[in-house]
Amino acid sequence: MKAVVLVGGFGTRLRPLTWTTPKQMLPIVDRPMIERVVGALGRHGVTDAVLSLGYRPDAFIDAYPDGRCAGVELHYAVEPEPLDTAGAVRFAATSAGIADTFIVVNGDVLTDLDVTALWDFHHEKGAEGTIALTPVDDPSRYGVVPIDDKGRVTAFVEKPPPGTAPTNWINAGTYVLEPSVVERIPGGRKVSIERETFPAMVGEGTLYALHSDAYWVDAGTPNTYVEVQLDLIDGVRGGGELAVHPSAAIAPSAVVDHSVVMAGVTIGEHSVIRDSIVLPGARLDPRVLVDGSVIGPEARIGEGAVLSGMTVIGARYEVRAGAHLDGARLPEEG
Repeated sequence: MKAVVLVGGFGTRLRPLTWTTPKQMLPIVDRPMIERVVGALGRHGVTDAVLSLGYRPDAFIDAYPDGRCAGVELHYAVEPEPLDTAGAVRFAATSAGIADTFIVVNGDVLTDLDVTALWDFHHEKGAEGTIALTPVDDPSRYGVVPIDDKGRVTAFVEKPPPGTAPTNWINAGTYVLEPSVVERIPGGRKVSIERETFPAMVGEGTLYALHSDAYWVDAGTPNTYVEVQLDLIDGVRGGGELAVHPSAAIAPSAVVDHSVVMAGVTIGEHSVIRDSIVLPGARLDPRVLVDGSVIGPEARIGEGAVLSGMTVIGARYEVRAGAHLDGARLPEEG
């Protein structure tokens, strides 16, 4: 079983973390996001994954020099220019010589979706393409997908204005596709699977979808990047993961409350870390308060600084002593 994993985006919503690191190479508790995505596919029988790369492809290639990730064989398809979602699928599938039914996933979605059930449903229906659907409170940011009683998609509404969506079931970013879908996608230009390919398939009655209430989070924003990690340490998914890495040096008077502290982090006396993520190698001086924020790798937070309101500090950035930051994104440029 083969899969295409879309990881070519610039990660603009997660800047400044992504000024230096592609989004899917950012750590989730103790390993890069891409390992969790590919590992989940491997548990459902995927043996080969094609990474559709664009932004900083060397970060992925250097991280997995033996061409394996989470037990799955990797292939790399580096886009010469951004091709959008359908264009990326076509380029990756063609580069890897995929000639049978395959899976496509968005590389920034962390989910417990039953991919095997989606695969089986696709074949039962004789579909050309099948989309996993997940419910959300506000579907206006997503592709909204109403279906009939047989599971056939009746429309594909990309990012409807608030209050106008025909349903709250959205495109969950996991698809099972036949090779004929690749043939539908023109080469040599950007093509959106949501705005062009899927609507054409709806018109021909060949696109199906399956509802799923499984855990699902698009981890591509600072808020959701924090959310998925706190869910892991809280046991929302599985038995609960280790919140503080054994190599972190935390002063006896410091407080770490409902936060993830990664490898090599140093936290000074009387500092408080709450509902936050501290990436590897960051240093927090004494009397720092970090509340609902993200500290990037090897960043330095000066004594007495206060960071709140989902402040995000990029790699190796230094926050001056006594600074008060609320909702800041630093540095502003890469």
